[in-house]
Amino acid sequence: MDHIDHQTLLAALAWQVEMGVDEAIGDDPVDRYSAPPPPEPVVQAPPVVQAISAQKLAENEHAQLIANFTAQAHAMAAGCATLPALHDAMQAFDGCTLKQGARNFVFSDGHASARLMIVGEAPGRDEDREGRPFVGRSGQLLDKMLAAIGRDRSSEAPDQGAYITNVMPWRPPANRDPVGEEVAMMRPFLLRHITLAQPDCLLLLGNSAMKTLFEVEQGITAMRGQWREVAGVPAIASFHPAALLRNGLHKKSAWQDLLHIKSRLDKT
Repeated sequence: MDHIDHQTLLAALAWQVEMGVDEAIGDDPVDRYSAPPPPEPVVQAPPVVQAISAQKLAENEHAQLIANFTAQAHAMAAGCATLPALHDAMQAFDGCTLKQGARNFVFSDGHASARLMIVGEAPGRDEDREGRPFVGRSGQLLDKMLAAIGRDRSSEAPDQGAYITNVMPWRPPANRDPVGEEVAMMRPFLLRHITLAQPDCLLLLGNSAMKTLFEVEQGITAMRGQWREVAGVPAIASFHPAALLRNGLHKKSAWQDLLHIKSRLDKT
């Protein structure tokens, strides 16, 4: 553009201003009659796919966290040589979130020397308040059931006492059933508890106790009254006293289960 003089450039600029030009678009001329270039494709996952991916990632992270806590529980339980050591290890375990909402840690009741060990599900409101298993209405019924076969949790005599614990040492919110990941974390402690107590016989009360230790999917109605082995100890499952309070028709079956317990202990 060296051949265009100064006056011509000024005249061209004045014409552009008069036509409404108020900004410079670019240094290179633009052919307005040519077809525009196709837009470059944008590779981006749809929002729904992104949401699913984020949810899957969160689920995987949660599953890994549960697996880590479960492995920690196995290691802590295996390192306990006495019941007091197990008590302290369980109380110090922070993997189970039920601990955050519970008032008290509920370990056991009765004397560990008893030949009969009873495993329930989880503390309720009364148990959470007192820090002992089976102290509410279901506990009162359990005491009557034990008395019917010559057992008393307060007795120090192995042949007359009963040692009681639960699958979960902390109360679930609103007395709901423990979920799978909570049971998985506490099961190593429960198995160690049985091994250290060394009972001659186990009575599992309710679905949670039965499924946790028998590792079956069937309900208590199908599995009650059947002898199995848990940690080398003969075990039988029966209805939870709370279920008996709701449905008295189960009391006959529960009485039969108690008679099986009494017969086995008498013969041992």
